[in-house]
Amino acid sequence: MNVFQMRDKLKDRLKHLDVKFSFNREDETLRISRVDNGKGVTVKINPIVAKYKSQKEKIVDEIIYYVNEAIEQMKDETLDHNDEIQVMPVLRSPSFDKKDKNGNAFVIDQHTAETNIYYAVDLGKSYRLIDESMLQEMNVTKQQLKEMALFNVRKLENKYTTDEVKGNIFYFVNSNDGYDASRILNTSFLNDIQAQCEGEMLVAVPHQDVLIIADICNKTGYDVMAHLTMEFFTKGLVPITSLSLGYENGHFEPIFILGKNNKQKRDPNVIQRLEATRKQYENKDKK
Repeated sequence: MNVFQMRDKLKDRLKHLDVKFSFNREDETLRISRVDNGKGVTVKINPIVAKYKSQKEKIVDEIIYYVNEAIEQMKDETLDHNDEIQVMPVLRSPSFDKKDKNGNAFVIDQHTAETNIYYAVDLGKSYRLIDESMLQEMNVTKQQLKEMALFNVRKLENKYTTDEVKGNIFYFVNSNDGYDASRILNTSFLNDIQAQCEGEMLVAVPHQDVLIIADICNKTGYDVMAHLTMEFFTKGLVPITSLSLGYENGHFEPIFILGKNNKQKRDPNVIQRLEATRKQYENKDKK
């Protein structure tokens, strides 16, 4: 499968939409835009081709799903009923776009040196990032928007599974509702986990659909955390950061973990079990 074959495959799978396609040969990107208003998304083809080698049609299905949802939410419509709007915070890397394709600036708050907070209108199976024009349309201030979003994320149920590796406890938030990483903004939830920790507490948001919390008690724990965050980071459609964040009483500090214990880091039994845990995030119900 090469770039041109993947381009044609995506176009064929999306031909049911009322869209037009534009392929940039130099950048190897495919622009899919609505015919009615010109709004759309740009897909980088080369990374999909690379993932296709191992994931086959699964990665294509994921891209088609996200494009369908994105094109649907780009319909021209007004936000007339603020009481019916569900606003949620989502995490993005500092390098993520600050404006949409039409030049409208997104509403953004800095979270850490590795993460920024964007705000989104929940649309059920997807969400739409809020820009400055939408903020005016909603007739709320940025502070009010932030308070609404944080209130809503605190209402979410915090489901998680745990795994112990050589005396280190790993918590995996796996609600599959599109806001797993957003739960890093729920300070009460993090403080509850911290109260259970016997070692250093680390958190990680490799991409929006996963939050990893770790109780690190020895060097092996740091090695496993580094491997785990990188694995999730490389598999996510919208990566955030491969770095872990140290957490203590509401304060985050990015941590770069050097692979000192390479033998344990490559332990096939450990990695196989953690890889199985990661794969549970591949089948999403929403977003």
